Amino acid sequence: MDRLSGKIALITGGSSGIGLETAKLFAKEGAFVFITGRRQAELEKAVAGIGSNAKGIRGDIANLGDLDRLFEEIKEVKGRLDILFANAGLGEFAPLGTITEAHFDKTFGVNVRGTLFTVQKALPLMGEGSAIVLNASIAAIKGTPAFSVYAATKAAIRSFARGWSVDLRDRKIRVNVVSPGTVPTPAYDGFGMTEDQMAGFLKGHSDVAPVGRVGLPSEIAEAVLFLASDKSSFVNGAELFVDGGFAQV
Repeated sequence: MDRLSGKIALITGGSSGIGLETAKLFAKEGAFVFITGRRQAELEKAVAGIGSNAKGIRGDIANLGDLDRLFEEIKEVKGRLDILFANAGLGEFAPLGTITEAHFDKTFGVNVRGTLFTVQKALPLMGEGSAIVLNASIAAIKGTPAFSVYAATKAAIRSFARGWSVDLRDRKIRVNVVSPGTVPTPAYDGFGMTEDQMAGFLKGHSDVAPVGRVGLPSEIAEAVLFLASDKSSFVNGAELFVDGGFAQV
């Protein structure tokens, strides 16, 4: 359908999971897609899977020097940016009473600080009619054991969208949030669960969700595509839940 024909997009954390599926969909819809990731081998494999309309740039969004290099390269290669999907993030379980400074700093450093400066450093390349999509989570509104720090970062992401949509009003740049439910991706490997624990975790979420299952990265990608495209031109500062109803009932 070429819903993104001629658009230039950046997806952070685009070498796997939701980011990769979104990058593939964006490219299929006519966009040229830049993706970032911390591991060069995975980045190269992802670019090969996306196709000729993609370029990978290695970097860590928690490193401001990496972000400067990222946007300088985008400027040199394409000169502008029409769509930003700030997707990169991480999560680790830590119940209250065991939370360390390192856990807090790492989670907030990537999810909050990294997202903020990704968006801020992207702005000079973004013109009128551009779209920013932030990746949050239903964890921001659901109480999940041992996940309070991660949940707090995603609540901050939701708040960013409200404030930034107002800040960017005069520039006519829209900012929206996609909040996935339980969607197994390689990032789940970082949760530190055993295979049996993960199976029980996924079954529990499947049993509670009205659709009776967990989600697919491709289903989140479709929602991001909507928010990034002109089809959502009257949607701004909003949060789109894609969770099978898990957090809605």
